[in-house]
Amino acid sequence: MKQVIILRKDLNMRKGKMIAQGAHASLSAVLQYSDHPSVKAWLSDAFTKIAVSVDSEDELLDIYQKAKNANLVCSLIKDAGRTEFNGVHTYTAVAVGPATNDEIDPITGNLKLL
Repeated sequence: MKQVIILRKDLNMRKGKMIAQGAHASLSAVLQYSDHPSVKAWLSDAFTKIAVSVDSEDELLDIYQKAKNANLVCSLIKDAGRTEFNGVHTYTAVAVGPATNDEIDPITGNLKLL
């Protein structure tokens, strides 16, 4: 079981901002799906997380839609723009999983490590 956190590199977020957005995505997925068997199994083990990147909003939204279509635990984060992005609400991150490698790799396996 693992969770893959996808972050947009094209936004050139500061490292702290990128970490916060990834944490938002991870926690949001776990809280939204707290009763899901995959979440319970993942939390009872090592709860592996992998951070990867995409180069555009379109790529991020595509990954999110594929995860939703596959009925996977997932969460899409839209930043409010208070500290970056000049007040513009901006999609920054997606968490996919927890899920098994067989479930998650077809969706995220081709993405580059962050």
